[in-house]
Amino acid sequence: VQLQASGGGLVQPGGSLRLSCTASGNSFSIAMMGWYRQAPGKQRDLIARITSLNTTYYANSVKGRVTISRDNAKSTVYLQLNSLKPEDTAVYYCNMNLYARDYWGEGTQVTVSS
Repeated sequence: VQLQASGGGLVQPGGSLRLSCTASGNSFSIAMMGWYRQAPGKQRDLIARITSLNTTYYANSVKGRVTISRDNAKSTVYLQLNSLKPEDTAVYYCNMNLYARDYWGEGTQVTVSS
C-alpha cells in the first residue's frame, strides 16, 4: 500500500484548506483511514479518523473546524480544515489501518501564518 497526500500549503489565519490522500491497492474501502499531524518538536497526534462504515472521530483540538470524509470509488480520504489557526501549523500525515497494520504517507506541510 502506498499513500500519497496533497493539498497542504501556506494559508492565513482563519483560512481553509482541503487535504487529500489517495491509496494504492484495492483494499481502501475496508480500511480505517486517519489524519495525524506533527508540529516541530512535538509528537505525532491523531486528529481525525473515519472507519469503513463512515463513523468519524475528531480530536478535541480540531473538533468543529475539521471534517474527514472518504470516497471509496477514488480510494481517497479528505480532510477539510477550516478556521485555521497558527497552532495548526504542522506536517499532516495520512494513515491507513488495514488488518491491524499501519501504513503512512509522506506527509504534507500546512503552515498558518499572516
